[in-house]
Amino acid sequence: YAWDANEEYLFKAMMAFAMRRYSSKSTTQISNVLLCNVTDRVSFWFVVTDPSKNVTTVPRSEVEAAIRMNRNRINSAFLLSDKTLQFLKITSTLSPPVEPSTPVWLIVFGVVLCLIVAGIVFLVVAGIRQRKKKNKESTERENLEEKGEVTVTVENGIPCEALDLKAGHINGVFAADDERFTSL
Repeated sequence: YAWDANEEYLFKAMMAFAMRRYSSKSTTQISNVLLCNVTDRVSFWFVVTDPSKNVTTVPRSEVEAAIRMNRNRINSAFLLSDKTLQFLKITSTLSPPVEPSTPVWLIVFGVVLCLIVAGIVFLVVAGIRQRKKKNKESTERENLEEKGEVTVTVENGIPCEALDLKAGHINGVFAADDERFTSL
């Protein structure tokens, strides 16, 4: 936008306002703000004179502190930001941290809840598979017993041949071929 006498007046008024807000007892007027070396690119330097003595200037540290304290108000008056309105040797104010649209605790809660639900589903599916496997093994065993085939028992998780208790069991190690039956 064009920098003209009205814009200069507004800048001087904002600097006088900042100086008044910084030191409450100060009576800084617009005439106490002097602009020097104004260029077409809107570049200039300025000084603020002491209202009680028009000859002396206000110390640079006080002017910088006043600008820092009222930076947002100055930027708003010119509809600018810290990136577009630059005061040399005065650091820009930090912008407030960005607040995410979703709170962090809600994201963490969602992740933990999903992990818990996935664990429960896994346990249920594993239990169903194990039950089907046991049912299948027991039906196979029952089918073998019904057919009269040798029964296989499981002891301590190890399949063992069942003994035919009616016929007995002969240990082949102790029985010799010729002495199969002992005489009385």
